[in-house]
Amino acid sequence: MGSSRRPDGLAITGAAPVVRKFPLIAGIDLAGTVEESTNGAFSPGDRVVLNGWGVGETHSGGLAQLARVKSDWLIPLPAPLTTRQAMAIGTAGYTAMLCVMALESHGITPERGEVLVTGASGGVGSVAIALLSRRGYRVIASTGNPESDYLEQLGAAEIIDRSTLSEPAKPLMKERWAAAIDTVGGHTLANACASTAYGGIVAACGMAQSLDFPGSVAPFILRGVHLAGVDSVYCPLPLRKQAWQKLAAELDVSVLEKITREVPLDEVIDTAQALLADNITGRIVVDVNG
Repeated sequence: MGSSRRPDGLAITGAAPVVRKFPLIAGIDLAGTVEESTNGAFSPGDRVVLNGWGVGETHSGGLAQLARVKSDWLIPLPAPLTTRQAMAIGTAGYTAMLCVMALESHGITPERGEVLVTGASGGVGSVAIALLSRRGYRVIASTGNPESDYLEQLGAAEIIDRSTLSEPAKPLMKERWAAAIDTVGGHTLANACASTAYGGIVAACGMAQSLDFPGSVAPFILRGVHLAGVDSVYCPLPLRKQAWQKLAAELDVSVLEKITREVPLDEVIDTAQALLADNITGRIVVDVNG
């Protein structure tokens, strides 16, 4: 199984130089069963999942029936997750869990206040909302997608239009949320920081809007706000295993089904184009045997 998200869309369509060498198979994550291993850590029949490590960019990735990868890149797939569910979660859901863990390690609890999630209709945002709402947080979802029912079903308590955060930010704004998970960067990230309450934290994990951070140091030095960068590609193995174990134990798979659509391999190009056009919400699982 493989999954599809924005970097795959960029790679497949050629809209950005994600692929660093040719020829190369796209797909930044995969889940499957070990057929052969020269490493004692894994045996034939083991179920495994892979996220990041440059697959789909510098090393052939998951949109194939067979993949040969370094054993250090794999982690055992925690029960009771199936390989399909693992790819419904994918790198996006795994990244969302890393962001939630960053917030909680900073001491953010539901009692501290609301949590903003930007890019809420995307893969990271969708899973982040589901994870946070299940933990009891009141989630504010920022999106440009008018399908609010979808986000409410995931657990969003309030939905705001992304345009309210996409304009240039003031150095400081009214304290509104205790924390934020930002998937888009740019002015949105700057506004998220400027509106974070004293001692709060913003977990930044994406750049869908921009690589730039046109913000101010004011939230950091006047309100003690923390900006935490969340990297899923080269995340250390212990943290990566912890994230997947938490996903297996805590994520409601019925919610996962609501945000997941499966496509066969021969529909990947059309799906990638739709993904970049913002015509897809949630998660896409690719059946590489379909």
